[in-house]
Amino acid sequence: MDVLVVHNRYSSAQPSGENNVVDQEVALLRAAGHRVGLFERRSDDIARRSLAGKAAVPLLVPWNPAARRELTARLRAERPDVVHVHNVFPLLSPAVLAACTDAGVPAVATLHNYTQICPPGTLRRDGRPCTECVGSTPLPAVRHGCYRSSRLATVPLAIGLSVNRRRWWTGVERFFCISAAQRDVLVRSGMPAERLTVKHNFVPEPETRRSGPGEQLLYLGRLAETKGVRLLMAAWDEIAAAGGLGVPLVIAGAGPLEREVTEWAAGRDDVRYAGLYDPRECREAIARSVAVVAPSTWLEAFGLVVVEAMAAGVPTVAAGHGAFVELVEDGVTGLLHRPGDAASLASCLRRITAGEDVNRALGAAARRRYERGFSPAVGLERLMDGYRTAIAVRSGGGDGPPPEDGGHTGPRRGHPRGRDGGSR
Repeated sequence: MDVLVVHNRYSSAQPSGENNVVDQEVALLRAAGHRVGLFERRSDDIARRSLAGKAAVPLLVPWNPAARRELTARLRAERPDVVHVHNVFPLLSPAVLAACTDAGVPAVATLHNYTQICPPGTLRRDGRPCTECVGSTPLPAVRHGCYRSSRLATVPLAIGLSVNRRRWWTGVERFFCISAAQRDVLVRSGMPAERLTVKHNFVPEPETRRSGPGEQLLYLGRLAETKGVRLLMAAWDEIAAAGGLGVPLVIAGAGPLEREVTEWAAGRDDVRYAGLYDPRECREAIARSVAVVAPSTWLEAFGLVVVEAMAAGVPTVAAGHGAFVELVEDGVTGLLHRPGDAASLASCLRRITAGEDVNRALGAAARRRYERGFSPAVGLERLMDGYRTAIAVRSGGGDGPPPEDGGHTGPRRGHPRGRDGGSR
């Protein structure tokens, strides 16, 4: 199959799960023999623009006519079988969907967050869940300055959501939701259920897996309020006051709370702030862990670090809401704590480190869960099913409702339409 991937890459200054997912899916498809092209923009390039060019970026968020023209020309020249859209903010915009329509190429889109129904995509405001814009206009987001705590910065996102809502819903043959929890929220918001199917992100087979009991508890991710970093620090202070756990806490990542984390960890022998790991260091750190901690206070649409831990045979302590509830089977593959509750998180951290035999059993079950649901083979199968279904729908082959459990979504057959262009 010939696939064109459309993605606006996030800044390289901070870790991006979406960038990782895109890179891994491209590599997976190519390794399976499919042709994959890339149509990309990079947020890093904004810094190199002139002052006028930087000022014009917000105008491109709702609609970028140049991206439409360029993508249309490429689609007509190369005639891929399907376009796979990921992130379009801020330099691509939903104009890429118009390009797919212009060229008559079916499109699928992975929904990595909630930007279809919430301007910043988090369903969160002032540290609490928020659905004020869901099912209505995004004016509340502007009023509250939900994106970067700025009304001005939120305006382009709100405009884009308003003017492009119908284009998304009609211009994409299949939306890949990355969890059933995310799909449920989107269906309740009014998105067309028949176009939404669950396709969990996959994780490549790790080079190293845990072989012993582990030597640390690990937080790996963005250092931000929504990721539960402050909650973790409060829980760890409670544990330290009671004598500690006998294993250190390692925090790795970057983000707005970096200075706060650095100051909190300074001078302590039970905490180490490791900074930003590269991918190899991430895999090695996970394999050395007693457990990985994912205490997010917002409703995660997925939890990539949880599945990466599963792949290495490492259990997880995660917040008991959002996608974590379907990823982590409480007491079987890890532990779930009460969301936003430092005492509950501290209790789970004590339990996960209390017995080596129990921890080893949790890790083994987590590995089996990975093999059944998140391996590259499973990921490839679900990608291809989604692509085939989108092609069949565009060519008039039907539009049956997709399954809700991430299973097969389309006919198992060869390419349903002829090709009329050159190959890449």
